[in-house]
Amino acid sequence: MATVKLATLVIRTLAKPISAQIKNQAKQHETFRSICISLAQRMHVGEIKLRTNILGEPARQHVKPLSETRAIENGANALAEGFLFSVAALLIIGETWRSSRSQSKQRGDVNERIEELSTNVASLTERLERIQESLGDVESERARNNELARIVERVVEIGLRGGWAEFEDTPLKIPRVELAPTTSRVSP
Repeated sequence: MATVKLATLVIRTLAKPISAQIKNQAKQHETFRSICISLAQRMHVGEIKLRTNILGEPARQHVKPLSETRAIENGANALAEGFLFSVAALLIIGETWRSSRSQSKQRGDVNERIEELSTNVASLTERLERIQESLGDVESERARNNELARIVERVVEIGLRGGWAEFEDTPLKIPRVELAPTTSRVSP
């Protein structure tokens, strides 16, 4: 990031002497001079027409052309400023492109991470459902075991009361069994 900004600063700094050299070449080179003169004359005519339209001045039929030296200077300035503007615009476009590419890469990384997290969440959800299903089975087994324990406890309680009294009216005859010997039967 700092390297890019440093390069941008160097390019802008180098563009200024190049712009000054464009001005000098426009004054010295014949073809370049004619380009500057025609550019400056067109800019002058456009400026006069724009001024008359905006400010409401009376329209002129004939616009007086600039002198050759003034036209060369104005044209050279326009070319130099156009060069500086083009360099600045290209640097801004380049920085925007680099920034958007960087943001695109970050979005891609974020999307990858989101996809990975979604996969992890789906996996964890599946595991949680299996654990809950297992817990449901364990709970039903626990309820069944509690019921069986309650039944066994009741049977033992009834049996310990000594008589299996609750089963007397059933077709099954269960003998009475005493678990502890009584003191009256003890032999001397």
